[in-house]
Amino acid sequence: MPRRHLSVRAAQTARINTELADLRTRLEIRTDWPPEVLAEADRAASVPRLPETDATDLELFTLDPPGSRDLDQAMHLTRRGTGYRVHYAIADVPAYVTPGGAVDTEAAHRVQTLYFPDGNVPLHPARISEGAASLLPGELRPALLWQLDLDADGALVLADLRRARVRSRRRLDYATVQGWIDAGAADEQLDLLAAIGALREARERDRGGVSLPIPEQEVEDVDGGYRLGYRAPRPADGWNAQISLLTGMAAAELMLDAGIGLLRTLPAAPDTAYARLRRVATALGVDWPADLPYPELVRSLDPGRTADAAFLNECTGLLRGAGYRAFDTARGTAPPADPGHAALAAPYAHCTAPLRRLGDRYALEICLAVAGGTDVPVWVRDALPLLPGLLEGGDRRAHEVERACVDLIEAELLRGREGEDFEAVVVDVDGRRPTVGTVQLRDPAVVAKCDAPDPLPLGHRVTVRLTLADPATRAVRFTLAPG
Repeated sequence: MPRRHLSVRAAQTARINTELADLRTRLEIRTDWPPEVLAEADRAASVPRLPETDATDLELFTLDPPGSRDLDQAMHLTRRGTGYRVHYAIADVPAYVTPGGAVDTEAAHRVQTLYFPDGNVPLHPARISEGAASLLPGELRPALLWQLDLDADGALVLADLRRARVRSRRRLDYATVQGWIDAGAADEQLDLLAAIGALREARERDRGGVSLPIPEQEVEDVDGGYRLGYRAPRPADGWNAQISLLTGMAAAELMLDAGIGLLRTLPAAPDTAYARLRRVATALGVDWPADLPYPELVRSLDPGRTADAAFLNECTGLLRGAGYRAFDTARGTAPPADPGHAALAAPYAHCTAPLRRLGDRYALEICLAVAGGTDVPVWVRDALPLLPGLLEGGDRRAHEVERACVDLIEAELLRGREGEDFEAVVVDVDGRRPTVGTVQLRDPAVVAKCDAPDPLPLGHRVTVRLTLADPATRAVRFTLAPG
């Protein structure tokens, strides 16, 4: 599921970059690699374990942001009678990572790739994540190859997984693909991506699920300062995401049927979360009729519109209850009574980004064993009880990084504007101290703490005055403007 991303598109980035470097130090984010990890990664990259099955005849392509080198997935799409066949190759990270080895131990410490506006802190050394294991075009690679057969309506009718040698042909990016499709210049593969993606979106709608088209927040130069803008996701972003979600749901069903697995779960959000979201909608001028269900509202929004984009970013708050559930019936741990992911309205597993998420490697090994009728490796079964806590700790760390980056950028954007007044809506009030709460500004779309001499009027429009904007402490603070 999506998470907000910040990027810096400014000419003068030195100050922000310095602050981001200081932030990594304060958060104790380790950016260097122990020598033994790099040495083991180099050895593994030089002698990959290539499987016997040869699938290099598949003309696979990858679809990622421009410049990406950690390419986890590649796909090949065909028609199958009245339906479709999806071949989805996933980077075979276990071919390079020895259980209990130096790379594995370091990955367990990092848990997942952390994203900052000026770059990322990866889960695996670049020799693996951006080199030997990455599904770069023209390179022979070991992969975990899914075959997913769909009927004419896009419903899954068969799922299979095996190890295979693959060779991706093309590295594409979203803007290029969308441009070709819009111009009527797309080839058959990309036309099928649009067709299958649309069918899967329709099935998601029928299930009552919703995928958030989260825009990327961009920091841009404006008259010697900075402005926070948005880059709206394109339809091609959503179609690509649907292929990944299809795979994750297929993996979840395989594991549930086998009685062993690792699921990504999400309970339904409480009413209070939706009530807060309605106040945010009011603050941003997003029309949310009382009788319009949340999924339909999300589908009606335009991520290219600033207010809608800001609202979609706030919708990620409904995903905060997400977690991991491991089960192994043979060892006495049953599957969860409710294995579903509320946002998708279906069981789901993370299994398509093993270069960037630790848990995907384990889920893929389970699915591979189940699909092949073999035993799940002992190292996977032994680790399963510990993984939910480890992965949820990684999620908390990633959210801490995300929140800290947003706070820093917001403080940077408002630096020097202390004393200015802004229009806002009160979206939260402290239950024990009603004179302290949270306000959502309309422009810029900043969420920050606010103090008042009297209780704050929850859900009401107010005028607030900026009293503090300090990037060093990532603090932004408002008070109610007099009058």
